[in-house]
Amino acid sequence: MKKIGILFGQERSFPEAVIERINQKAVKGITAEAVKIDKIFQNVPLGYAVIIDRISQDVPFYRASLKNAAITGTAVINNPFWWSADEKFFNNVLAEQIGVPVPKTALIPSRQHPTGTTGDSFSNLTMPLDWDAIFNYVGFPAYMKPFDGGGWRDVYKLHDKEDFFNKHAGTEQLVMLLQEEIIFEQYYRCYCIGGKHVRIMSYDPRNPHHLRYAVDSFTTSSALLKTIEEYVIKLCTYLGYDFNTVEFAVRDGIPIAIDFCNPAPDADIKSVGEENFEWVVETTANYAIERAQAQKDGQDNLTWGEYIKSSVAGKPLIAKSASKTTKKPAAKSVAEKTTAKPKKPTVKK
Repeated sequence: MKKIGILFGQERSFPEAVIERINQKAVKGITAEAVKIDKIFQNVPLGYAVIIDRISQDVPFYRASLKNAAITGTAVINNPFWWSADEKFFNNVLAEQIGVPVPKTALIPSRQHPTGTTGDSFSNLTMPLDWDAIFNYVGFPAYMKPFDGGGWRDVYKLHDKEDFFNKHAGTEQLVMLLQEEIIFEQYYRCYCIGGKHVRIMSYDPRNPHHLRYAVDSFTTSSALLKTIEEYVIKLCTYLGYDFNTVEFAVRDGIPIAIDFCNPAPDADIKSVGEENFEWVVETTANYAIERAQAQKDGQDNLTWGEYIKSSVAGKPLIAKSASKTTKKPAAKSVAEKTTAKPKKPTVKK
């Protein structure tokens, strides 16, 4: 019997629903449960064919446990080695390299010295920084946020350079991004599961959390939907994420990727709504079963992104991207992939 485990923290609706859905399907040789850990010994498997990780970004003990599980044969969703190395500034750089539009972004060093360092630790940093060049590049209004953060924590809207310096003074040891504001006509948040199943959802980050999906601004442009879907799949394929969300702000008809490093994205029924919740539960359950059936003991069962694979093979990213584009069959429409169709929006191509 192959076990699918879900590792989670305070959330309940999504992990419990996925466990129930997998077990309801009664696939021969497959069962699901909440991960149970009573000890971790080096090089000893945890006993799961698949683990869906929802919490290790906040619990270092779990992250180390998942790396041990992965090297002993578990298919961990998402790859804990890559997730440990990834961050939002690098993601923007990668997106530009593979042709996905992103906001102009600058990396800002922490306001305070990291614990254990002094001014001498920053001998290579020219002080003061060339603030005029940075502000001219990004422009105002702008947003400042941690380079590796999430959950909308420590995000600031800035109106001018004085506003920047005032707010940056309170960021302590956080390394921040300064990013241009995208004035958008439409905004979308997209689930991507398995690097192939995409759910495009209207979203408004300006609303309170419980109302961010309760918007009625879905596009009827099949060309825009197709571009968004292609960008979502390209980003998740290059990053190597099995479960991610990608956000787009549409400006002048162009979808600009705002945030796409969300490997444990919100999937609570109270925030995403019943129809989006049904889609993500069903799609996650089916994908976890697919990974469990493909899992083989004694080998690497992780997903590795095209960035890593191209780098190891010594191949340029752009050439790899072009190769994939010519060989890839036509993508199914979002409507064909969506088993639980949204009330609003309805996706048609």
